[in-house]
Amino acid sequence: MNRLVSIERACLVGHILALVFGLAGLLLVLPNPHFIGALPPFGLKLFGWSMAGGGVVYILLGAATASLFAYRLLGLRTWLSFMIPAVGLSLGSELLGTSTGFPFGHYRYLNGLGYKIAGLVPFTIPLSWFYVGISTYILARVALDATGMKPWLKQIVAIALGALLLTAWDFVLDPAMSQTPYPFWEFQDPGQFFGMPYRNLSGWFATGVVFMSVASLFWRRLELKLTRSQLLTPLAIYLANFAFGAAITVAQLDVRFWIPTSISVLLGVVPAIACWRLGQPTLPETAVTDAVNESLRTQVKTAVGVGR
Repeated sequence: MNRLVSIERACLVGHILALVFGLAGLLLVLPNPHFIGALPPFGLKLFGWSMAGGGVVYILLGAATASLFAYRLLGLRTWLSFMIPAVGLSLGSELLGTSTGFPFGHYRYLNGLGYKIAGLVPFTIPLSWFYVGISTYILARVALDATGMKPWLKQIVAIALGALLLTAWDFVLDPAMSQTPYPFWEFQDPGQFFGMPYRNLSGWFATGVVFMSVASLFWRRLELKLTRSQLLTPLAIYLANFAFGAAITVAQLDVRFWIPTSISVLLGVVPAIACWRLGQPTLPETAVTDAVNESLRTQVKTAVGVGR
């Protein structure tokens, strides 16, 4: 288990470093061609690789981090019962969106996010829905499990809150990825909300609600008694991805885009931190006692075995 924790932390650190590296490339290197021209051959090769595959790397590391976290603390079945619906349903939504314009509006993906499924949707996109989606849903579930709310109502509110946190991320992600000088996708019918169609936001919320609802059917008997320390991983994933989009939006777009960024903070960052605060400060005393007793039993069995 300690080995899994180490691998999970390494993936999280790598995910965050890849986001930082991508920010440096988009905000510092690309806007300064003379800097690129001064790079040695190896530097040019590294820069070219990073621009071609950097987006793929940070998404893969994010998905790996979320997967290890869920597998380690919740188990294989619980992890897969979220990941499979999240990846499958978000991919279906994206394929429908890029083909018909429903539910996000008419848009298309450019280059930089990896191989495109059916020539339309990069394979990394449903992975990003998964790792941010499971992070927001876990934060929401833990917060609501700390209340005395009825189970059926708790499930509904957790789905709505998780989908809201997921959609709040899009307030900074979409402008950063579609309207800056180096876009990764583009809307073919720019909308009234800072270049985004309103249905793009409703499409994000609806997609999150759909796959979180399916996952909640498998998680309905599960109570997430996680500590704040354990919840640092999903919180870090959410805040790091928010910061990536917000930094690009604020740095490369005009002052009007402080409005969607502020909305994203109010609807996403603040509630996410509040959900984290509702996690248990430490493990319950009974859990600690059970762990100690299990350790003692193991030691006794080992001693008896050695004696024989």
